[in-house]
Amino acid sequence: MYREHFGLAESPFRITPHTEFFFAGANRGATLDALVYAVINDEGIVKVSGEVGSGKTMLCRVLMERLPPRVVIVYLANPSLSKEDIVFAIAEELELAVSETARASTVIRMLQTRLMELHGEDKQVVVLIDEAHAMPRETLEEIRLLSNLETGQHKLLQLVLFGQPELDVVLARPDMRQLKERITHSFALEPLHRDDVAKYIDFRMRTAGYRGPEVFSRNALKLIAAASQGLTRRVNILAEKSLLAAYAEGLHQVTPKEVDAAIRDSEYEKPGQRIRHRLMTAAGAAAALAFAVVGLTSWNAMDAAVPAPMAPAPPPVPLAPTESPAEPAMPTAAPTPAEAPKPASPPPEAASGVSPPLTLALRERIEETRQWLDRADDDRWFVQLTTGSAGEMAGVGDYLARTDQLLQTGRAGLYLAETAASTRIGVIYGDFPSRKAANQAIDQLPDELKLQRPFARKVAWLKQGRT
Repeated sequence: MYREHFGLAESPFRITPHTEFFFAGANRGATLDALVYAVINDEGIVKVSGEVGSGKTMLCRVLMERLPPRVVIVYLANPSLSKEDIVFAIAEELELAVSETARASTVIRMLQTRLMELHGEDKQVVVLIDEAHAMPRETLEEIRLLSNLETGQHKLLQLVLFGQPELDVVLARPDMRQLKERITHSFALEPLHRDDVAKYIDFRMRTAGYRGPEVFSRNALKLIAAASQGLTRRVNILAEKSLLAAYAEGLHQVTPKEVDAAIRDSEYEKPGQRIRHRLMTAAGAAAALAFAVVGLTSWNAMDAAVPAPMAPAPPPVPLAPTESPAEPAMPTAAPTPAEAPKPASPPPEAASGVSPPLTLALRERIEETRQWLDRADDDRWFVQLTTGSAGEMAGVGDYLARTDQLLQTGRAGLYLAETAASTRIGVIYGDFPSRKAANQAIDQLPDELKLQRPFARKVAWLKQGRT
């Protein structure tokens, strides 16, 4: 489509991380160099924080490519891991043959032996943990204990935590003091400034094969910078949609008109709208307070009519059991309820203060998953496809629809779970007799579903409330 129109070899603004599109400007390159140095030359824990969509995952992927061959990398992209899950996950990444019935303490001893072997081979093991802010407190504590594994003189495991600013809030808790004191390097990914946004867009266009004059006008770039708030994911979305709008109009330059259309389509606020919204909020604060007092009884009555939300850790998989590892059974597709025109009432407010909107279809999927979990035997396994924060709930409907389309043979499951930092959402798939069968199913997943690094989980751990 628009790629030929603009002379592009590939799409320049994909939101999935492709390391050849890593932008070294806006202090990103310097941060990467410092990260490489910290990982290789220090034995403390390294922390990288940044807002949603600031480029943390991209930085993590590029770091994995830049580390020398002697560094053995363990990448954990799923924050919902329980303290037992994370031990098994690291063991699996290090290719340890662990029995499915093994106790966590046994696996830790096996890990220590393997780490000693790698140290003897002059290799260094680094565990990169994405979305660390959403990990359960018990899992973070297990991470700290794992970082204590050492020889007489050297640590056997290096840890790098990537997370949103909420990670700092979690680490500020008294029970996280020991973990916080182990952090020796902290890096922050700041939003792009307006000039950086222009350079970023030009860099992505050139990397994708564009060779002509600048496509985005100066005013269009200013509008993208303001509406995106400097967050690279938003910049990508707005730039992509602006190119599509220009292509549809037969234009070879993006103007504010096309950016306006992209902003409306993405439901982002324009800068002027944001300012007016803040002024209206300030002007109406006193009235809102009075209304809150008068309307408290009405709110309580309305809240009482809302169906009870899921228990904190109802994690789940809707699928008819099967003993065949090659073809995971999926639940018989029930009639999909019509999407409600308005979001249903949200579950209890998360620790982060964000209440995810739940449509009727999402509530149905959550209930379907909960029912599967009630029926499933404790020793069954399933595939964790992805997890996200409550703030990403708005896009989970589209993700589920796309996932169902790719799976073809069944439907994905959906659950909500509370962590120390926030409410998490999880998308899962399959019902398998063993970890091996679940891993075989992961190998057979479409490449698109493998981008989020799916992994096998045991039903018993979820039933015990381990998020």
